Amino acid sequence: MTTLTRLLPQTPKANAGPLAPTTGVTTLPAIDGVRLSATMAGVRYANRLDVMLAEICTGASIAGVFTKSSTRSAPVLMCQDHLAKFDGSTGPAAILVNSGNSNAFTGKNGFDSTRTLAERTAAALGCAPDHVFPASTGVIGEPLPHERITAKLDELVTNLRPDAGADAAAAIMTTDTYVKGAFTTLDLGAPVTISGFAKGSGMIAPDMATMLVYMFTDAAIAQPVLQQIVSELNIRTFNAITVDGDTSTSDSLVMAATGRAAMDRIDSRDDPRAEQFAVALGEIMRDLAHQVVRDGEGATKFVAINVTGAASDSSAHTIGLSIANSPLVKTAIAGEDPNWGRIVMAVGKSGEPADRDALSIRFGHVLVAENGWVSPSYKEADGAALMKEQDIEINVDLGIGGGQATVWTCDLTHGYITINADYRS
Repeated sequence: MTTLTRLLPQTPKANAGPLAPTTGVTTLPAIDGVRLSATMAGVRYANRLDVMLAEICTGASIAGVFTKSSTRSAPVLMCQDHLAKFDGSTGPAAILVNSGNSNAFTGKNGFDSTRTLAERTAAALGCAPDHVFPASTGVIGEPLPHERITAKLDELVTNLRPDAGADAAAAIMTTDTYVKGAFTTLDLGAPVTISGFAKGSGMIAPDMATMLVYMFTDAAIAQPVLQQIVSELNIRTFNAITVDGDTSTSDSLVMAATGRAAMDRIDSRDDPRAEQFAVALGEIMRDLAHQVVRDGEGATKFVAINVTGAASDSSAHTIGLSIANSPLVKTAIAGEDPNWGRIVMAVGKSGEPADRDALSIRFGHVLVAENGWVSPSYKEADGAALMKEQDIEINVDLGIGGGQATVWTCDLTHGYITINADYRS
């Protein structure tokens, strides 16, 4: 039995959106074998945390998933390369992340900056350069002023400590209105903790990863098993959310398992403890994914879209995203308009198998449409009442098979336009 706990919104960003967590704690727990720090380097903005460093002990397993964007950034490409050949037994590792500048679409300068940061970080920590996992998030197409970051490396190393997770989470934010973190504990023959934090608010339609996500555990688990579990869970958590249908150039998820817990290592996915670990990790990943959607730029509604009766799970997922990414559906939700015709439209445009006369739609428990038309029992007032809630559930049954999927999204308000029109100013 596990109990998930969230981070609470913190200063200096006190403008947390209406869907921000209202219960939780102000710090993330220490993970044996991990130390973190954060600093103000002025990468883009003055007087705010914008660089975080994590030091990971020798012997750790590291897994990750990344954006499939064909214009992914230099840090993503380097991170993928380093992960592919990582051997934790040969020394410690590091994660270095800056916000304010994504170092994407910056040509040779981008690769040079990333290489310099990896080499300088390695020298400061005493690890191999290819044990450094970099990431950058922020504006695309502007050269990264990496010298502002290297000037802070000694400070970052000096200030490393096990309990700096909240500061590290704050340092990777861009348009986020609050830090996003969660942790849980479980028993795998010894007490184990899983902790993680994420950033993301806009440009959210992951494709093999999401925004930036960093997770840590003291569990002892072999790298191939850890990678398999992370990849499996990613499909139904971070790859099942969307804010605006746009996949970032910088999406990265990295997880480290230090092996410091007093347990026998999990070496097989068939080990019963592997499934226990996967269930607990899945709760963290799903919660962080939900927090990202709840902090969607300008969001006032959190929407779960459950698709059942589809031709396959994959088909259900595609239909769910077609609904979730529809500007017409999202603006109707923002206006608290139970316009179920827009959902019918989004199902039809998905390109997936559907039968008009087998389709049924529910807002929450209220049956809205069935048998190719509006349900005789449906009352507009009932649908309108459900649309006024902050958490909304849309249930769509295709009636043609056993495929099912759930995706999560938010509404589309004028706040989204304001945030993105002013983003570079």
